[in-house]
Amino acid sequence: MVCVPRARTTMHVMPELVQRPATIGRSDPTRKREPFGNRFVAIPIRTPLVRAGDDLAGIVAEAVRGVVRSDDVVAISETAVAIAQNRMIAAETIRPTRLAYVLSRRAGALATINQPESMQLVIDDVGAWRVVYAAVAHVVGRVLGKRGVFYRILGEAISAIDGYTGTLPPFDRQIVLGPENPDGAAAQIASRIGAHAVVVDANDLGIAKVLGASPGVHRAHVEESLRDNPHGNGDEQTPIVVLAWRGVGTTPLLDGGAR
Repeated sequence: MVCVPRARTTMHVMPELVQRPATIGRSDPTRKREPFGNRFVAIPIRTPLVRAGDDLAGIVAEAVRGVVRSDDVVAISETAVAIAQNRMIAAETIRPTRLAYVLSRRAGALATINQPESMQLVIDDVGAWRVVYAAVAHVVGRVLGKRGVFYRILGEAISAIDGYTGTLPPFDRQIVLGPENPDGAAAQIASRIGAHAVVVDANDLGIAKVLGASPGVHRAHVEESLRDNPHGNGDEQTPIVVLAWRGVGTTPLLDGGAR
């Protein structure tokens, strides 16, 4: 039996595409009650703890059984995919340099590089001089009223790292790297569940990025639908979200749907 302990729905959806989603699992006194079945919903799905070497496609298939339909899109957290692929580094095995300590202290509280170990991996990947250049450019950008210059310069290197803060034990002291071949992982999961699948990187800053998708998925629309980040990699244990279109007409989450 699939356990769905909570459900949060996406608020920042394209107004011409999708109505404000129905709320599952909580009441909303500001809205008139409407019957389920005529709108778009995001359903977080609880799973067992995903470990290195697990058959993630099988875990997803078991978790969404009886919930997913063939035209739904199942979004899987990149962290769950990477952990199953054993793409992790124990934080205690990393020796941060002084540069890593200095820069990580100046990262935002929600940044994945606000731990010196994560910052050190970025330095090791792109080189200290490029990181210093990005830091200086970031300071100049702030003076000129531009934000996020550091992340724009080092975006790929940073997005490939998921810090350990907020990850469920025993992975709370593991630096999780980006998943390998996310398109292939999404296609494998899609074939097992009989629906569409995406591997996503979403955060609580209102940013969602599809890293991999099975054929036919409209990536931009899926990203828009996940901006509220209904996933939960912590004690919620909901790394899967079923994006279900229950409205009239073709789902806008697939190519060829509503534009």
